[in-house]
Amino acid sequence: MNLVTWLARAAHSDPGRVAVYSGERPWATYGGLARRVACAAGGLRQRHGLSPGDRVAINMKNAPEYLEALYAAWWAGLVAVPVNAKLHAKEVAYIVEQSGARTVIESPDDVTKLEAAAPVECAERAAGDLAWLFYTSGTTGRPKGAMLSHANLAQMTYAYFTDVDSVEREGRLLHAAPLSHGSGLYTFTHLAKAAAQVVPESGTFDAAEVLRLLRCHDKVSFFAAPTIVRRLVDEARGPFECNLQTIVYGGGPMYLADLQDAMGVFGPRLAQIYGQGETPMTITALSKARHAEREHPRYLERLASVGTPHSVVEVTVREPGGRELAPGEVGEICVRGGTVMSGYWMNPEASAAALRGGWLWTGDLGAFDEDGFLTLKDRSKDLIVSGGSNIYPREVEEVLLAHPAVAEASVVGRADREWGEVVVAFVVPRGSAPSAEELDRLCLEHIARFKRPKEYRFVERLPKNNYGKVVKTELRKELEGG
Repeated sequence: MNLVTWLARAAHSDPGRVAVYSGERPWATYGGLARRVACAAGGLRQRHGLSPGDRVAINMKNAPEYLEALYAAWWAGLVAVPVNAKLHAKEVAYIVEQSGARTVIESPDDVTKLEAAAPVECAERAAGDLAWLFYTSGTTGRPKGAMLSHANLAQMTYAYFTDVDSVEREGRLLHAAPLSHGSGLYTFTHLAKAAAQVVPESGTFDAAEVLRLLRCHDKVSFFAAPTIVRRLVDEARGPFECNLQTIVYGGGPMYLADLQDAMGVFGPRLAQIYGQGETPMTITALSKARHAEREHPRYLERLASVGTPHSVVEVTVREPGGRELAPGEVGEICVRGGTVMSGYWMNPEASAAALRGGWLWTGDLGAFDEDGFLTLKDRSKDLIVSGGSNIYPREVEEVLLAHPAVAEASVVGRADREWGEVVVAFVVPRGSAPSAEELDRLCLEHIARFKRPKEYRFVERLPKNNYGKVVKTELRKELEGG
C-alpha cells in the first residue's frame, strides 16, 4: 500500500493532465511528474545507496520540487522526514541525527541532480510501513518523530473526503502553508483525484500573491493557520470575489471575531480541523455546512468549538485515571483510530506516555457539549502556537538559562491578534539584569527566530507552588492584567 501509486495511476490514465503549477504556469503534467519522480527515486537508490525503510530528510522552502522530493522518497520505498525550513541549523541537525536520515535534500537543485539517474519501479510497501516521520516539539524541548504509516495517511485522506470537503478532478490545492506540515499532509487529497496542486513562486506566504492566485485558478482549496487567514482578510480589505472553494483552517486558536470577519470576506467557504502530528489533521472537524447554520440557537457556541469527531476516529474526554467524562466536564482529549501514530521514533518512554490503554492522550484539555461538539479549554503541555508554528516553553527557557546573568526563566504565551500568541519570558536576574538585546542574540544563536521572546519581563521571583514548580497560570494572569 504505497500511497505514491496514486501518482502512478494518474500518470497512466491521465498523463497529459497538469499535476503541478508553479504560480500561474503549469510546471508538470502527471506523466511528466511521474517520470521525474521515478528518476529522482533512482538517484536516491543508486547514487546515495538508500534501501527501502531508510530515511531521507527534506529541508527546503516550498517549491514544486518539494512535492517531487516527497513522492520520490516514497517511490523508492523510503521514509520522508520533512523539516520545518524556519528551524535553526542546530535544530535541523538534531532532527537529521535523531531520525538517522542518510540523505538531506536542501534545494530544488538537489532534486534536479537526482533526476539524472535511471528511473526505477515504484517500490511495494505494506500498509503499516513507515512513510512520514513528523517531528513535533516535546515538553523536554527535544523534537519527537511521530511515526506515520501509509495506512495512517490513507485514513487521513479518506477522512478529508468524508468530513471536510469534496475534491473534483478540476480542483486545485494551493500550498500557502509549509509543505513540511499540514499543507504537505493534504497533498494526498488532490493526488488521489488526479487534481492539480499550486505552489506559489515566492516559496513562502505572501498575502497578495495568494489572493492573486485565487483569482487565477479555479476551485481552489488550501490549508492555513488562523494567522494566515487573518492576513488574507486584511489584504483583501472587504468582500473578495474569486474562485475559492474552501479554506481549511487549524493549527492554532481562531478567535470568533476573526472567523466572522473571514466569513464576511470569503463567504461560507471555511472549514475547521483539529488534529496533531500524532494523528495528522484528524481529530475533529467543523464543516462548511456547520459554519453556515446561522439559524441554530447555539450557532456562536458551535463556531467557537472545533467541531465533531472525524469519521475514522473515536474521541473521548478523560480524567487522568482514565475514566471517560460526561458532556460539560473538562478533561484530557483522547483519540484512537486508523490515523493515530504507532509511536515516537526511537523514544519508547515518550511513546508509552502518549499511547496508554489503546488511546492517544493528546495533552489538550477540552469538553464535549450535549450535541457532541468539542471545545478546547487549554493546553496541558503549555504549548504556544504563534503564527501557526508550535513553540514549547522549555526549549526557550533552557537557552535563556545558559546566560550567566539569568538565575531563573519561565516562558508563557500572550494572546496576540496578528500571531495568535507571542512568546513572553519572565526572567529572574543573577546580579545585574542582562539587556534584552543580549538575550535576543543568545536565542538567535541556538533556536529559530520565531521562537525568540517578543518581550522580557525582569522580576525578583517567580510564583511557585509547594513543590517548587513555577505556577504559570499566575504569570498569565499578570499578562492579562497588563
